[in-house]
Amino acid sequence: MALATPRIAVPPALDPRALTGLDPKARVADLGGETMGTYWRVRLAAAPDLDLGAVRAAIVARLDGIVAEMSHWAPDSLLSRFNEASGGSWTALPADFAAVMECGLAIAQRSAGAFDPAIGRLTDLYGLGPNPAAGEPGTTGHAAALAVSGWQRLALDAEARRLRQPGGLWLDLSGIAKGHAADVVADLLGRMGVRHALVEIGGECVGRGLRPDSDPWWVDLETPPGLSLPPLRIALHQLAVATSGNYVRGDHTLDPRTGLPVRNGIVSVSVLHASAMRADAWASALTVLGLPQGPVLAEREGLAARFVIARGGVAEEWLSPALKLML
Repeated sequence: MALATPRIAVPPALDPRALTGLDPKARVADLGGETMGTYWRVRLAAAPDLDLGAVRAAIVARLDGIVAEMSHWAPDSLLSRFNEASGGSWTALPADFAAVMECGLAIAQRSAGAFDPAIGRLTDLYGLGPNPAAGEPGTTGHAAALAVSGWQRLALDAEARRLRQPGGLWLDLSGIAKGHAADVVADLLGRMGVRHALVEIGGECVGRGLRPDSDPWWVDLETPPGLSLPPLRIALHQLAVATSGNYVRGDHTLDPRTGLPVRNGIVSVSVLHASAMRADAWASALTVLGLPQGPVLAEREGLAARFVIARGGVAEEWLSPALKLML
């Protein structure tokens, strides 16, 4: 059987800055490891004198720092300490944490709460964190967790980089932190002189520059198992892509507005954006909204997005106008 020819999505213009330092004789090197309960991978164009060991050590240190700040699995992380802080207290935030909260709260507002970084009590209730759940939560426990959750209860002083704990609220940044981590690793590589690289953290990808053969870094959007769609290949030229869906881990997406699992027929949503952090959060929000609200929001925000919908075991696809323009 002949394989289907993939559709190709490319940015509308080449960024001239992406050509800086391009060396057709550079070798492509691969680095990787584990972080945030998942994996990280970097494929880069390596100059002959590049110390790959030093690059890897710098990446690991950078990722370890993000975990120490924003992991809801680590009991000694800054996020965990914020979750246990007394009501009315303020927590000083490092630059990474502050950037994630500012972005997360902005997208929470623009999505009317379909994305929400303040649902840690709810994800804990369903066993989606370090504490296993015995089963579906009861009505009383669900109502109690929902009552103390929600982005609107938070107060962020962006100028002073501090966050107010309203009392009993738990953060969960799993819908945005991996994207942020991919962005900062790509930025770190740039500061080390590595301007041509593909970074992936748990499926969230950032492409900077070009491959040594002058091709972009290509990423194929995954079609969930058991479904059939024409392949879609993305040129990650100064772009990032993030995907949200339940087909890998089962029903792990919660609707922050109701605290209930999302079962709306959306199998996955992929978003392309200059920022992996924003792509990550928007993909989560669009998954929660489903049809028809998700596509409406994607169009309103000018997002390049792909929805994969399953109806009776048959896959359907919706591409936003911004993504169609890239085909």
